[in-house]
Amino acid sequence: MSTIEVLRVGHRPFRDKRITTHVALVARAFGASGIYIDSKDVALEETLSKIVSKFGGNFRIESGVDWKKKFREFKGVKIHLTMYGESIESLKDKLKSELISKDSIILVGASKVPPDAYEISDYNVSVTNQPHSEVSALAITLDRLLEGKEFDSEVRTGINVIPNPRGKTVEYIPSEEDISRIYAEAKLPQNIADHSRAVAGLATRIAELCGANIDVVRAASLLHDIGRSESNGIDHGIVGSRILKLYGVSERILQIVKRHVGAGISQDEAVKLGLPDHDLMPRTIEEKIVAQADNLFRGTFRLKMQQVTEIYEKRNLHEASERIKNLHKELSLLAGQDLDLITTE
Repeated sequence: MSTIEVLRVGHRPFRDKRITTHVALVARAFGASGIYIDSKDVALEETLSKIVSKFGGNFRIESGVDWKKKFREFKGVKIHLTMYGESIESLKDKLKSELISKDSIILVGASKVPPDAYEISDYNVSVTNQPHSEVSALAITLDRLLEGKEFDSEVRTGINVIPNPRGKTVEYIPSEEDISRIYAEAKLPQNIADHSRAVAGLATRIAELCGANIDVVRAASLLHDIGRSESNGIDHGIVGSRILKLYGVSERILQIVKRHVGAGISQDEAVKLGLPDHDLMPRTIEEKIVAQADNLFRGTFRLKMQQVTEIYEKRNLHEASERIKNLHKELSLLAGQDLDLITTE
């Protein structure tokens, strides 16, 4: 499916701010990639930008746009929502077939839409021929065109609301801007920050190839060594998890940070090492990816698997060496190629 954008026409900043905000929120939540607003409204842009920053994603907002120029020059499918148009039900199959290969823009009016909109449009589309809200019209149109794909569970940086039959459950995946702030506040040494970014580059690529959650992996790999701001010992994963808990970071990321050392630490080994009596073995695919990407770096220098196992064997850490080899094989199989061959450029 190509991208869908929304064009808001007739916005009156002192009268329509709330309803235009709702149009934009529906556009974002129901799968559009951005919204253009004809009247310049800095306050509205700031409000919407804060929402995007808080809840994540790459939704774009631009106000003060020459709507006629934008609409006329748009290279894809031009759709105008109006109660006087053809039924969305009669047009949806035709529109969906066009949107497979073409981008689209949906014009949504606030006050009375100029007649030019009807002439420029490829399609004038109605969601019933009865008066109702442009917010509902846009929501129904996007839903018909995207066939419910907008409701697919997507975890991304920012605050994610997790479906829950009772109560309220949210998950916070820090953005890279948030992570830079955490680095600064924790006074993370620059060499550790550089190492973390190198690990994140590889981990993100492995996540793409393995079908893992990219945003979770990237955030966790950037934060995996945050505990080294306080400890360079084998407990730095535990320390890092504790630090990040204070920021309200997702439990999934806390577990990745806690379990990233080597290819994991068993509960018995944890006790012998003086760590909390916990199983610190990576279990989820995201936990395994970050652990192994970290194993393949010394600082910012990329190692081959054989070099890693040689280091562990020289330290007589035979069991850990074997675990790392097994983890490497498992992820290479999932990725469809040996991790040593994966590039990040």
